[in-house]
Amino acid sequence: MFRIPFGLRSKLVLLSGFLFTIPWLGYQYVEEMDKFLQQGQEKTLIGTARALATAMHERPKLFDEQASFLESVVKGRDLYAYPINEAIQLDGRLSDWDEYNANTTFYAADYLIENKAEINREAYSPQTLSFTHMVGKFDNYLYAFFEVTDDHVVYRRRNTLKLMANDHLKIAMISPDGQFRHYVISNKKAGWLDSYQLAQGSDNPLLAKPEPKLQGKWKQTAKGYNIELRIPLSMLGTKIGFAISDVDNNVTRAQGATIGTSDIYDHKNLGSVLVPSPEIERIIEGMGHSNARLWVVDQHQRVLAQTGDIRSSSLWELPEDDNTDSDSLWQSFENKVLLPFYYKILTRPTQDFLDELYDVAKLEGSQITSALAGQPKSQWRLSTDRKAVILSAAYPIWIDNKVMGAVIAEETTNGIRTFRNKALENLFTIILAVMTMGTLALFLFASRISSRIRKLRNETEQAIDEQGKIKNYIQGSTTQDEIGDLSRSFSSIIGRLGQYTHYLENMSSRLSHELRTPVAVVRSSLENLAMQPMTDDAKVYMGRAQEGITRLNKLITNMSEATRLEQTLQSAEKEMFNLMEVVSGCVGGYKYAYPQVDFKLDIPDDPMTVNGAPDYIAQLLDKLITNAVEFSQKGCPIVVTAVQEKNVAKFGISNVGPALPEEMKDRIFDSMISLRPQIQQKQPHLGIGLYIARLIAEFHQGRIYAENWTQGEGGHSGVVVYVVIPLFEGA
Repeated sequence: MFRIPFGLRSKLVLLSGFLFTIPWLGYQYVEEMDKFLQQGQEKTLIGTARALATAMHERPKLFDEQASFLESVVKGRDLYAYPINEAIQLDGRLSDWDEYNANTTFYAADYLIENKAEINREAYSPQTLSFTHMVGKFDNYLYAFFEVTDDHVVYRRRNTLKLMANDHLKIAMISPDGQFRHYVISNKKAGWLDSYQLAQGSDNPLLAKPEPKLQGKWKQTAKGYNIELRIPLSMLGTKIGFAISDVDNNVTRAQGATIGTSDIYDHKNLGSVLVPSPEIERIIEGMGHSNARLWVVDQHQRVLAQTGDIRSSSLWELPEDDNTDSDSLWQSFENKVLLPFYYKILTRPTQDFLDELYDVAKLEGSQITSALAGQPKSQWRLSTDRKAVILSAAYPIWIDNKVMGAVIAEETTNGIRTFRNKALENLFTIILAVMTMGTLALFLFASRISSRIRKLRNETEQAIDEQGKIKNYIQGSTTQDEIGDLSRSFSSIIGRLGQYTHYLENMSSRLSHELRTPVAVVRSSLENLAMQPMTDDAKVYMGRAQEGITRLNKLITNMSEATRLEQTLQSAEKEMFNLMEVVSGCVGGYKYAYPQVDFKLDIPDDPMTVNGAPDYIAQLLDKLITNAVEFSQKGCPIVVTAVQEKNVAKFGISNVGPALPEEMKDRIFDSMISLRPQIQQKQPHLGIGLYIARLIAEFHQGRIYAENWTQGEGGHSGVVVYVVIPLFEGA
């Protein structure tokens, strides 16, 4: 009977995919509902802006003639009185203005009215005269500050009537009754302002009279001086200009440069000052209790009135049912457990966000531009810190078939997001109950699978040691699934591999034992035969036979050497000895054993005491030196070095010759691994020498490894074998 394979992975994918489609479908449904709510909010907000604009249609008196009907406004000349939260302390320190620094204007060469210093061929520079300026409104006063940069501050002399022969501030304005008036601030020293009103069209100080309504403070600073000024709104019409004149020569008192917001000598060139309209504020104030923030701007996009704060508006609340005792328990669980979990995914509406996109003096945006062109428009935008989504709708204000301004209404989407989140909370709660059972089943199922896989992994890792020997056998599982099949396969593989490894491990000793007797018989027979008289040809063949039996005997000895060493090391006794003496003595012997090879010894004079067997260290050196001699390039030395690194002794044996393949650097120390080509072997080799060296290094709790080396470009290259052995702790 044909059966469709249905493994563990297929089951998990099918179950998981089915469960996760439920919350996805629910989320898509709520998202569609959210879009419809946003469309409704957009239409409602446009209706609010239209209603307020309708209340201001055809009411030209609401718009100041000199501020709103200007063909254009110029930054720095046409001033805007920013609303100030509290009265400014007139002390000249300017600390009260810190939060309004973004609204200041810097006046320098571009605002130069005149420069009488040019008569003396003195060029203007900002270090000579420049200032930062701003005006603001609080209560019935207009506040202003001037942070002046002046390299020489010159005050008015105490015994003079002249008001202009020193650094001074001039103020020109149109009064409410339409009169062109001039004022001057001319101080004899830092402190309270000395204010004077000049006679109409004259700078004669004899005709000037003190003006006590202009109050403020003059404070000298390291770079010049500060002026804080307060002007009653009752003195101010629609136009005003400020100018600061500089006098640098304390002797001649000649006037230098004059920088101002506008030309203060001609009333036609005076700049305007826009103060937010109290009457318009009263019209829109009634709407300030809603969730909307309302703005009214003129045709130059300057703010005439503003009310409401979208950051402090309350979020929409949903009615709550009366809770029973069981409901209270569930409500507590939902508030403490479920809601914190939900809002890892959902975004909670926040009132703590920053919205500094708009300068309160002038609003910008495509919806405002469209409204001032006569077309209502709405726009979605993010708050400055991207924590809230804000909907802005603009509607034009018509006067005599001309757009004179616009109403802008703004709201956040906090209300819609609250409804959306509540719907998702209820949906997620229902889905959570459904998914909990499925998730629990999958969790138990996956836990069982992972436990069995980890058990199989641990058994497999523990079955073979680092040298590839079989340590333990795997007990095959009786479970009839994929993991059970895998376990039984591993068990069978490890069993067969263990049998083969055991066969290989014992093959050398068995062959050695079995071959010794026939080899001894052949050797004795050849020796007896050699004593008999024979021809010259027979002697040649006899020599070849004896040479072959000698090589065969050496092979038998090498095959059993590693096995005997492993058994001997288990019962070997250790002693304290100087490793450097052993190395030095062995190298001295190698010079006689290999007279054709140049040995170089570079070891320290200080002793290095280790706990071990010096005979075995000598045997290790024999193996390494033999290997180095066989692979060394003719005429190149073999270098033996030794150093002490912290608590270990490290000696190395290097030779010039062929490099090791990268994949063989670690394998050459395994049993029966040899890189010698068979045709180049004059002596029999089974790849046992470096394996014996590794056994001796491990017996001394050390390690052995090989590296390739090269001496610069075009230099010699070869192999170096390092042996690292721990020093005796008490040495």
